[in-house]
Formats: sequence, structure tokens, C-alpha cells
Amino acid sequence: MDKALKEECGVFGVYNFDGQTDAASIIYYGLYALQHRGQECCGIAVNDDGTIVYHKDMGLVPEVFNDTILNHLKGTMGVGHVRYSTTGGSLRENAQPLVTKYKKGTLTIAHNGNIVNAADLRKEFEDNGAIFQSTSDSEVIAYIIARERIKCHSIEEAVARAMPYLQGSYSLVVMSPRKLIAARDPWGLRPLTFGKTEHSYIFASETCALDSVDAEFIRDIKPGEIVTIDKDGVRADERLCSGKNKICIFEYIYFARPDSIIENISVYNAR
Repeated sequence: MDKALKEECGVFGVYNFDGQTDAASIIYYGLYALQHRGQECCGIAVNDDGTIVYHKDMGLVPEVFNDTILNHLKGTMGVGHVRYSTTGGSLRENAQPLVTKYKKGTLTIAHNGNIVNAADLRKEFEDNGAIFQSTSDSEVIAYIIARERIKCHSIEEAVARAMPYLQGSYSLVVMSPRKLIAARDPWGLRPLTFGKTEHSYIFASETCALDSVDAEFIRDIKPGEIVTIDKDGVRADERLCSGKNKICIFEYIYFARPDSIIENISVYNAR
């Protein structure tokens, strides 16, 4: 089992623009639909008017969450994650979403993929005094975004400045106190979709998660694209888009759920 393929995780993010809809229950059902992408641990973090509340643990989605916990997670914006270990061991401290506090506030990140230069980046940052609480490459991503945010005017700009440091695959959902951001690596190695319900915008690893919450599929996030959602609406930044699409073939062969559609191709038909 230790040699089995463990390259996939599932990410889910929701931004409720009506200011009333409960994010946690939507994320729960989205993660349940993505359970096949990660069965080691899971977590949900929600934003309640700038205050981040979260719960994460080892186990399956129905084991980690119940009505009492979900009722405690009050907020209209949130991020969820199901995990297989890629970089970093199968440990509780590596469970996501990763919630960090830094000079500009709070940063929450959910990551699907594998940063191949994470060890080199971690060593460089530790040599300069950085402290890490986990062994996952996702914390390295969060550190770079936080560092760049101090130097620029917005969190989406910080994400754009962080991406060139990262080698490998990543589909990210990033939450700040006021914004929800999705980003995909320039090769598009891991999937990331964008959908909408009557009251919410949603990011998810697969369309099956959109279906589980009755969301309409809008489109796939483009390789290298950064999409930001806040009170002013939806904005897309394509400056890092390569025009190439190199999605991992194992998404069709092994990782994705058969009823998902990835890059306009039915996973069922592909198999």
C-alpha cells in the first residue's frame, strides 16, 4: 500500500454572495463527492466576517464531521480539502486546509498537487529563519504567498508572484478575510473547475462535486489562470497562462470519478 499511487487530493471552495447561505454544509457535500481523491484526512475552514474557524482531522468526511461540528463552522465563505499524502507524511498536522496567521492577517490554503522543488525551497527559507509546523509542500506555498503579500497590494497579486517559484503540479484554492482565489499551474496538470448556484460561486477539483450541490458548471480554470472572487464580483488574471494543457492522464485512468467531466471529456467515456 505504501507504493500505491498517492498523487491526488480534492479541493473545494465556496463564496456565498448573498451573505446568508451557510458555507460549511455546501463544502461538506462537496468533499463527500470528492472522497475518492483522498481518504486519509479532511478539513473545512470558513470565514465569518474576517474570522477563520476550522476543523480538520484524520479520517473520512462522515467520520470527521457531524451536525454539531458543522453548526459550529459558521461563515459565508470557505475552503475544504480531502487528502492523500503526496509531499509530507500521513500526519494530522499535514491535514488541510492550512490556516496561517501573518502580518497582513489570515491566509487559508487548500492544495491539490505536488511541488517537486518544495524541499529545496523549504531549506532556503529555513536557512533564512523561517519556521514550518508541518512537512507538507502546501505550507511552503503558503509561506511564499504570505511573503509576497507583504510586498504587494493584494492577495491575488501575491499568488501571481508566488507561482513562478513553484515547480510541479498545483491546483489551489486560497481564502483571505475578504476574497476567494483559485489558481492552477501553467501546465494544468491537476483539474480545477468553476461553477455557480443561485447564491454561490464554487471552485472544485471535479464536476461531480458541483453536481453534488446542484451547481451549474461554468468552465474549467485555465492552466496558469488566477480567478478572484470578492464583493465586486469575479476577475480572471491570465498573465501566467501558457496556452498549453498537459493534464495528467491518470486523472482519466485512475484518479477522477467516472461521472466527472474533465476538460470537456467524460471520464467514463475515456475509460
